[in-house]
Amino acid sequence: MTLELSALGWSPFFEEQWQEWSGAGCIPARIAAEHRGAYEVWSPAGRGAAQVAGRLRRALAEGGLPAAGDWVAIDAPPGPDRPAQIRGLLQRRTLFTRLAAGRGARLQVVAANVDLVLAVCGLDADFNLRRIERYLARIGASGARPLVVLNKADLAEEPAARVREVVARIPGAEVLPCSARRGDGVAALRERIAPGTTAALVGSSGAGKSTLVNALGGAETMATGEVRARDGRGQHVTTRRQLVELPGGGLLLDTPGMRELQLAGEEGLEAAFEEVAALAAGCRFADCGHEGEPGCALQAALEDGSLDPERLEHFLRLGREARAAERRRDARLRRQDERAWGRLTGEAHRQMRRKRGEE
Repeated sequence: MTLELSALGWSPFFEEQWQEWSGAGCIPARIAAEHRGAYEVWSPAGRGAAQVAGRLRRALAEGGLPAAGDWVAIDAPPGPDRPAQIRGLLQRRTLFTRLAAGRGARLQVVAANVDLVLAVCGLDADFNLRRIERYLARIGASGARPLVVLNKADLAEEPAARVREVVARIPGAEVLPCSARRGDGVAALRERIAPGTTAALVGSSGAGKSTLVNALGGAETMATGEVRARDGRGQHVTTRRQLVELPGGGLLLDTPGMRELQLAGEEGLEAAFEEVAALAAGCRFADCGHEGEPGCALQAALEDGSLDPERLEHFLRLGREARAAERRRDARLRRQDERAWGRLTGEAHRQMRRKRGEE
């Protein structure tokens, strides 16, 4: 089964880039799934397995390999007896990333080239306003449109009250309650994913993302698991990032549950905290730290009651976290540059020694 390029999310942004590949005998394809270095690609010429060519793998060693949602150039249609070779990676239009778990500073690509990111939060023990703020900050940095999906509305006494709580805490947030199990609100969500649109689902384990994929797709496409009764925490069911074709058009990218979402930088903070950023523009000093400096507009807003103190506290906390992440990433990049420079210097010395020997 094949799909037209437009149904796969192809747009003029990618068409313009394809000019350099049009004469190379390659075929445009989209990565539908990736798991531990193995890829599944979809293209008008067919669907099947693919692997990154050695030369491209070396070229992308530092910047990261292709991910689910990426557009790539493959050498031939994928077949049952031969995986296609990925020869090139097209520039990404949007990119949702997070800082990989652990002490390192490695960026992890969660979803590439998506139009809409659904931040799924369950209306059970999973409901957490601070986590929603954190997700909206990363979505804002990605370039995609955010939508907060409050799943498991059937488990909440007053789902509308939870919606009002999110909107009151995060002015301007678009929020949609639903119950994937009962089907409530699923049709309204389905309308947001038009033909040619790619939506990604992100959220913690047990938020019901895979159940939501099945409800939107009208079939048991994804395996689902029960939430643990002892603590209300979800179990990891989705283990890889996978594109799913929806009936009538549109694509969903399901992702594994995240136990933590570390910010990779300050990009997106202003989008998630619009009213705080607007107030901060009125501070007396451009480098105001908003923690006691004279002429701080945010402290003034706290005093007159126009700014939620918890909202400000989380904004400042995320800002500190983001700046620390940027410092770690800068240090990591410096170490990479130093290693690369050392390799180049060593090779130059070897070439000089060989040249002297020849002379």
